[in-house]
Amino acid sequence: MKLGILVNTDKHLEHLLGISKAAIAKNHEASIFVMDEGTRLLETDLFVALAKLPSVSVTLCEHSANSYGINTKNLSEDISCASQFNNAMMSHDADRMIVL
Repeated sequence: MKLGILVNTDKHLEHLLGISKAAIAKNHEASIFVMDEGTRLLETDLFVALAKLPSVSVTLCEHSANSYGINTKNLSEDISCASQFNNAMMSHDADRMIVL
């Protein structure tokens, strides 16, 4: 099963970590798309480490990151800069979606 997680706020990091780890424990994939205020999570080590976990993919809306002044030049190779098209693809491919 593939779980899609849309993150548009920076208020629920602990929930995001717990949900993602629970999905991995059940041998599911977690696909995370970060936009709007959620791009602020890119400045936290815990969130960046999430992208390194097996079966987790992290993509961000580059436009949102730029709007919030987030530097995307030195991001981990495990995090992809993209557009809202990638959000739409994640939503299409996911078996279940969560919005945080």
